[in-house]
Amino acid sequence: MADDGRVAMNDGSAAPGVEGATLALDRFLPYRLSVLANTVSTTIARVYARRFGLSVPEWRVMAVLGMAPPLTAGDICGRTAMDKVRVSRAVARLLRAGLVDRRVDEGDRRRAFLTLSRKGRRVYGEIIPLALEAEAQLVAALGADELRQLDALIAKLQARADALARRDGLGFVGED
Repeated sequence: MADDGRVAMNDGSAAPGVEGATLALDRFLPYRLSVLANTVSTTIARVYARRFGLSVPEWRVMAVLGMAPPLTAGDICGRTAMDKVRVSRAVARLLRAGLVDRRVDEGDRRRAFLTLSRKGRRVYGEIIPLALEAEAQLVAALGADELRQLDALIAKLQARADALARRDGLGFVGED
């Protein structure tokens, strides 16, 4: 809120109220983060799509399994922030391609654990240097201090976003 009770806008101006308020997307952090993430993911995805035939969701599943196997599909959803349908489709394609193995939990037959197959580990090992090189090229725009600051700021924003998500929303005024 501005000092006079009007809703402050993300461009520093003030609107007379929520009705008629405008949003400067080029200054709206959620939008900017989404565009940046999509641009980076799409750029890197072109490399592993061309070379390995993987989509962004498929690579994300493989990346998580490469770090912490075995996991359930639900675990993967939690670690990637992808929805169940997207994870399920990616896992199904990875299983058909022989990149992931699935083992049913003997204690609870409704659960299945996923791991990278031998072929999946080989592909994962080939993609990692490409992904790290892409990251290096991106962060080359930043100095060492800026990179440390960015890391700290991202961690801080993620912790806050997680806390807000646990509250099941942002707690907007007027929300029922």
